[in-house]
Amino acid sequence: MSTVSEDRPDRITPAFPGRRWLLPSALIEQLDPSPDRSSGRWSRRPRRTARDWMVDFTCFLIAVVVGLLGADGLENEPNLSHGMEIADQLVGALACAAVWLRRRWPVGLAVAMLPLGFVSVTSGGATTVALFTVAVHRPFRYVAWVAGAQIALQPLYYWLRPDPDLPYLGILVFGTLLTAAVVGWGMLARSKRQLMLSLRDRARRAETEARLRAEQAQRLAREAIAREMHDVLAHRLTLLSVHAGALEFRPDAPREEVVRAAGVIRESAHEALQDLREIIGVLRSAESDDAGGRPQPTLAALDALVTESREAGMKVTLAGGVADPAEVPASVGRTAYRIAQEALTNARKHAPGTEVTVSVGGAPGDGLAMSVRNAPADGEVPHVPGSGQGLIGLTERAALAGGTLAHGATADGGFEVRAWLPWG
Repeated sequence: MSTVSEDRPDRITPAFPGRRWLLPSALIEQLDPSPDRSSGRWSRRPRRTARDWMVDFTCFLIAVVVGLLGADGLENEPNLSHGMEIADQLVGALACAAVWLRRRWPVGLAVAMLPLGFVSVTSGGATTVALFTVAVHRPFRYVAWVAGAQIALQPLYYWLRPDPDLPYLGILVFGTLLTAAVVGWGMLARSKRQLMLSLRDRARRAETEARLRAEQAQRLAREAIAREMHDVLAHRLTLLSVHAGALEFRPDAPREEVVRAAGVIRESAHEALQDLREIIGVLRSAESDDAGGRPQPTLAALDALVTESREAGMKVTLAGGVADPAEVPASVGRTAYRIAQEALTNARKHAPGTEVTVSVGGAPGDGLAMSVRNAPADGEVPHVPGSGQGLIGLTERAALAGGTLAHGATADGGFEVRAWLPWG
């Protein structure tokens, strides 16, 4: 079954609000299509605007004036009978009245005007208006056929009904230039309408792209925050889990060990809450830099991380090192710290009680190389829930820093995380 939403879509801002009466109704319909027309359902034709009424009346007036001028010239034709003169004027009146239908059937009206203009002098203005309408409202292929037929019939027309004031060649040149001018004027008006439509489409496309970029930026920000929360809180919560499990399975442990474990649990919980408060503060902050938060850990904090893991009961060895950790760029040092933190967390969860070796080395120009390696676990390790997102996040973090990260099992059954980060 299809679900029908009751929420109404946001209405598109009308084009040229307050000045719509200055625009043609066809252009307004293309700029702001009605819901019925945009959804494919039949809807009535758009109503004429004030500009449409003025233009239509002007075209009708031009057709009438040209018809009256043509009617005055009928008396100068020697071979025209009185009945043909009356018929010419009746056909011209009907052609002038048909000008009001030019918006509904532009091509049909122009085609119908070709034979009428061939037999009626007074319908010449209506024929010109019909040709102009086709040039404005239809593509060039229709204009070319109608204008070509009209130009092709002019030699025969002026041969049968010559103008007494102009020579034959002169009237042909004048008629051709008039037809070309009418077609050019109509195509110019059509090109201006197409330009307005293209500008409107570009504006809407730009609004859509800006909205998509904003949504993508929000998504990337959420992913970065989620990765940061995982890297920070996973380490703290793992310490809580380890020491809480020790207290659960060793209720008869000496008082000193119980006090130490309780102290680690309290300190880890305090650090986790403080880190979480900082991340939430970044979400609430309107600026990207939060001067009130604690500084982010760098490579210099790696010793404290190893000491904290040892206090939690892990067997961690820190091998190698750099001469001056302060020389390492802050972004590179922060990435190296997060890699070591996540690797130690994974070793604590999946290989508890094993020896872990953290190796760091490098120099400016050579890059910063580090590895975290743990021995195979002794015996069967209880299943620890996890989706592997931590290692995926570390790989993305190293790639963002311009480095590489690899991880996998070692030959003796252990696990190793290797990373290289640029150090310019």
